[in-house]
Parts: sequence; C-alpha cells; structure tokens
Amino acid sequence: MFQPVALFIGLRYTRAKRRNHFISFISLMSMLGIALGILVLITVLSVMNGFDREIQKRVFSMVPPITVGSFVNAITNWKQVENLLHQSPKVKAVAPFVSGEVMLTSNDLVQPALITGIEPMAEKNISQLAHKIVQGTLSDLVAGKFGMIIGEELANRLDVTVGDKITVITPRVSLSLAGVMPRLKRFTVIGIFRAGSGFGFDAGLAFIHLADAQRLFEMGSAVTALHVKIEDAYAAPQVAEQLAVMLGQNAKVTDWTQQFGDYFRMVAQEKAMMFFILMLIILVAAFNLVSTLVMVVSEKESDIAILRTLGATPKMIMAIFIIQGSIIGFVGTLLGVFGGIALAWHVTAVVNWIEHLFHVQFLSSSVYFLDYLPSSLEWGDVGRISLSALVLSLIATLYPAWRAACTEPVEALRYE
Repeated sequence: MFQPVALFIGLRYTRAKRRNHFISFISLMSMLGIALGILVLITVLSVMNGFDREIQKRVFSMVPPITVGSFVNAITNWKQVENLLHQSPKVKAVAPFVSGEVMLTSNDLVQPALITGIEPMAEKNISQLAHKIVQGTLSDLVAGKFGMIIGEELANRLDVTVGDKITVITPRVSLSLAGVMPRLKRFTVIGIFRAGSGFGFDAGLAFIHLADAQRLFEMGSAVTALHVKIEDAYAAPQVAEQLAVMLGQNAKVTDWTQQFGDYFRMVAQEKAMMFFILMLIILVAAFNLVSTLVMVVSEKESDIAILRTLGATPKMIMAIFIIQGSIIGFVGTLLGVFGGIALAWHVTAVVNWIEHLFHVQFLSSSVYFLDYLPSSLEWGDVGRISLSALVLSLIATLYPAWRAACTEPVEALRYE
C-alpha cells in the first residue's frame, strides 16, 4: 500500500505551499491542537505522579507497612513472635512498640495525642523518624529518663519546646485515699519532629521509650504490637496474609492499606480519569485533521484524477493522503512530547515564578498536603500518550483518504 511514489507525493503535498491559505491554517491548527493536548496531558499526569510520590514519602516515612498484634491488645511472648517473623525472607526488620491514647497538658493547654513507646535502635530500621527530628536526636530517648519526642504542630499547640515539661494523662485510673484518680506522669520534651502536613502526624503523635511506655500503661514486659518492614510496601496485603497464616489464628495482622489505602486509590482513580478527559483534547484535534484532509482532497481532485489516468491505483491514492495526515499527526505528537517533557521537568519552578510574580499562592498545605506543585515524569505515561495520539491521527486520515480513492477521474476533470 505504501509505495515509494505515494510516499513521495504525500511528502510533496505536505511541504508544498498551498494556494488556499485557509487550508494551511487549519492544518497548522490541527498540528498545534495535537501538540497542545499532549503537552497538557503529560504535564497533568506528571503533577499527579508528583503528588503520589509525596504522599508515599510522607506515609511510608512514618507508617510501617505491616503491624502484627493480638486480639487481646497485648503480646506477652513478643520475642518469640519476633523470631518467627525474622524467619520470613520478605521481612527486613521488626520493632516492638506500646501505644495508647492520652491527653497531654502543659501551660494550661490540653491536647489529645497517640503516644507510642519505641526502641530507638529498632525504630531506625523501621521508619524515618530519626531523619524527621528537627530538634534533638532519637538517641536522646533513654529508658527511665521519661523523655518525649513530639510533633511540631503539637508542640506549638501546647506552647512547649525542648526542655519543657508535659503532663501525660492516661485513661487508666489509680485508687487512692482521695478516690479514683487518673494516672498522671510528667515527661520532658527532648525532641521535636516534622513529618509534614496532610496526615496529622505532627499534630497527634508523640514518642517515648518503650520501657517508659510499659510503665506508663502498666504493661509489664508485654507490648501492644510489632511493626514489620518489608522491601516492597505495595506488596504488604499479600505478605500480611502470609504472615497471618504463619503466626496462627491468635495473631492480628494489618497493613498500611487499611488505614491509608484510600489516599493512593484516590490518586490512581483521578489519574485515570484525567487521562481519558484530556485525551478528548487530542480527539478534537484529530477531528480537525479530518476536516483538513477533506478540504485538501476537494482541492486536489484534479490532481487525483490525473494520477488515476496515469495508472495510480485507489490504494496508492489512499496512501498519499494517509501519509500526509500521518505526517501532521507525527509532527504534532513530536512537538507535544518535547513540550510536555520540558514543562513537566520545570513546572514546579514555573508555578513558583508565577506565584512570586503575582503574589498569590495556588496550593495550601492544609488542603493539598503540600505548598508547592510537585512533578514526577514517568516515561511509561509519555509512551502511552504518544502512541494514543499517533493512533488517533492515523484513524483520522482513513475517511478522507478513502474519499480521495473513490474520486472518479471523469467527474473531476469535466469542468477543467
């Protein structure tokens, strides 16, 4: 079908200066429409990939992929459970913890919080808490010293800083001569961490040493549960099922998707919807390509008739206009891909420049988790978009090319 003669004439029609400037203008608009659609689609998907990446960093830096607990809210033989977990090749690290909801009070201010007792050395293998601390260090958390590391937002709400005292009020009660009294314990702030906004880590979490937490909640040598780290966090549901089978019915195994999976599913669904919605821009440009080629065919009827009388077959005529339309689609796709890649790589800087120029802020960290526009270009997205645009451009050429092939030489040359 695609003979050298058809290729030569198709390229000739593409390069030749047209007498009808309106058709040239419509061809240019079709090309730019395809390029603009691809540019926007690549940029938008890159921004959504950027949001997905930032959510991953914030969640996985503080939340372990798998948690192994017990249906009685305490594990007394946690050392044995830890040894069993290490027998699994997919388990990279294990860390015990004790957690409970408490009230924190200081300077006549009261805030609820989830307090977690951890082993500092083991926690370094599980989370990025040590790297999130902006004041103090994780190694300052020593058993028996009753030190506490709290989130930056929580510290602001309690109006405390490193060295200040915080009173912890637990739901457990103590019996005394004065009656039933809540359990109180004074802790010293030895560190402040900043995990980032959006998930409430900074406003609702506090960390103490595991031994201090066991004394605070009267756990003895038991722990609430074990945090488990695996190599691929996205495989957590499958690995959790395997661990549950290995540990038996008394083990309660949960994974991060049960708490934060909705965020990732939301981003994936929005990305899929944006892909199909923005593909409509490319589809509109493809329709413009149809109208352009129809007008070209009408203008070239006499040329088509002459070619037919010289022996050109209908397939050759179809090939000429398919090549011409495909070149328009290919050039538009190429421009869009290069433009989209360039914009995706620099969209953060461009948006920051616009915000600085007009003194506005497009993103608020309280709403979008971030106060800047992230971007992460994925070549798989670029490939899918490019292929889709080329296929739509090719399909758009079929009807005009078929119409050109059906041209009757006698009718076309009657009034010439």
